[in-house]
Amino acid sequence: MKIKTRQELEAKRAEYAASLKTQKKQILICAGTGCVAGGSLNIYARLQEILKERGIKCSLVLEKEPHEESVGLKKSGCHGFCEMGPLLRIEPAGLLYIKVKVEDCEEIIEERIINDRVIERLVYHDQEGKAYEKQEEIPFYKQQTRVALEDCGRINAESIKEYIAVGGYSAVAKALFDMTPQQIVDEISEASLRGRGGGGFPTGRKWAQVLAQDSEIKYVVCNGDEGDPGAFMDRSILEGDPHSIVEAMAINGYCTGATKGLVYIRAEYPLAVERLKIAIRQAKEYGLLGENIFGTDFSFDIEIRYGAGAFVCGEETALIHSMEGLRGEATVKPPFPSEQGYKGCPTNVNNVETYANVPVILLKGAEWFSSIGTEKSKGTKVFALAGKVNNVGLIEVPMGTTLREVIFGIGGGIKDGKKFKAVQTGGPSGGCLTEKHLDLPIDYDNLLAAGSMMGSGGMIVMDEDDCMVAMAKFYLDFTVEESCGKCAPCRIGNKRLHEMLQKITSGNGTIEDLERLRNLAGVIKDTALCGLGQTSPNPVLSTMDNFYDEYLAHVKEKRCPSHQCRELTQYFINPEKCKGCTLCARMCPVNAITGDKKVPHVIDPQTCIRCGSCIERCKFGAIYVH
Repeated sequence: MKIKTRQELEAKRAEYAASLKTQKKQILICAGTGCVAGGSLNIYARLQEILKERGIKCSLVLEKEPHEESVGLKKSGCHGFCEMGPLLRIEPAGLLYIKVKVEDCEEIIEERIINDRVIERLVYHDQEGKAYEKQEEIPFYKQQTRVALEDCGRINAESIKEYIAVGGYSAVAKALFDMTPQQIVDEISEASLRGRGGGGFPTGRKWAQVLAQDSEIKYVVCNGDEGDPGAFMDRSILEGDPHSIVEAMAINGYCTGATKGLVYIRAEYPLAVERLKIAIRQAKEYGLLGENIFGTDFSFDIEIRYGAGAFVCGEETALIHSMEGLRGEATVKPPFPSEQGYKGCPTNVNNVETYANVPVILLKGAEWFSSIGTEKSKGTKVFALAGKVNNVGLIEVPMGTTLREVIFGIGGGIKDGKKFKAVQTGGPSGGCLTEKHLDLPIDYDNLLAAGSMMGSGGMIVMDEDDCMVAMAKFYLDFTVEESCGKCAPCRIGNKRLHEMLQKITSGNGTIEDLERLRNLAGVIKDTALCGLGQTSPNPVLSTMDNFYDEYLAHVKEKRCPSHQCRELTQYFINPEKCKGCTLCARMCPVNAITGDKKVPHVIDPQTCIRCGSCIERCKFGAIYVH
């Protein structure tokens, strides 16, 4: 069934919206990767069984009118509150149930769907025990502003009908019938949308560069590679709202004169790939991709290209080479992809989150979008909040929100009541920010000035138990592994940096090593070929700037203040606490603990491998690390 005109689209929207209204209640099961891993699809299947057993009409898809009222059961995208998954939202009440299990399904149908009663034990309770029934009232959600994630968790992620019902494909229709390509560029430019993939390059300027090229063949590329450790923003958008990306790419195709779109996505995202395939197939069936869209002269199609997980292929020139079947290596710019990109043709490359903002900008206007955020960073930003924070999850906040508001407001503070130490923004290319940065408004320029960067949106929180030298080594280990090897500063320089950090964390470092570390980091930053190499020393430089005392403790005192570097720690048994139960000795894998029954034991430091099994097993707290 193809939609051939704008009027047909509006007629279908009215039909699907009316069909949605006949679902007197809607059960939205979070079917993002996290909740699926927690068993949400089993919950979905069980709810379907129970509704059938009870004789309650269950709508898995939108049906044509007229028909009787039903309960809509949907697999939605990520709801964001990953720490509390599997999640289940019930509309129209806006009710959110957390940590749902298959065993809860019978009660959910009986109490909520049939009798309209709230199951108290399944709603969120804060640390003071206060219950929050409605999702929007939960502090985790209350402080967010959802733009790119607006429909994630709100509609069936696999239904083009529901996407159309809530306004989907109106933006591409507006672009085709009401705007010229230049007007679209102007609108995106006036909105001040900057690339959400990490660089923050003005999106309107990039689109204008492609539009200005005199070429019969142009390409639109969506970068869904997302390789930062702990990042899952783009994946969640593709899983929860794939049609928004299809629509945005079509808008960009019309704007720049391209007829072919390519989505580069890592093969490790099977659910995102599946949902994107469904969206592309549905869009083609409805005539929203393909030849003569809406009966106009504009034709546009999208293909999926797979990446093998190389971090460097998040850089646009390396990504393009990978799509061409070549080794994923960065190249010197200029020429930029907007001039010579895929197959030597002008190519527009934006990441998933950037595209997700495009339809809403065209529908609500540049003035609305630019009213959110700071002077130089407009709109919102999606972050994957992870690490030692109570509320791990996917969040979206206005630019200018402070780190304190994110970590202690939305994030609920540090786990187990421990002290905040640092937050890594921007993934392996970013830096570690400290307590003095907590009131820093988050935007591109502020993070750069503080020694970090926005990156694609990874945000990893660390507490007092984390060693910052070891943390820098962890990120360098990742960068060394992921370097494409094309330029010497990255290929060799980062290897030498990693070796120096290994030397320091093993207790063999010197003061001279710290000076060499800083100097080499500066050289790599100034001379590496691409953004990956240029930003790779950031974790080293930022931790040296903010935690130099920890580096000094490692090289001068030969100790790790956080007790994380094994070679610099030693295990001891407190004779006053040890009862001689022998449990630690029996559990030690290398027989480093000796002693008779009911007599305090001792640990041989030469034999001990510092595995920590003795501390875990001791019932009396007699074993400690120094």
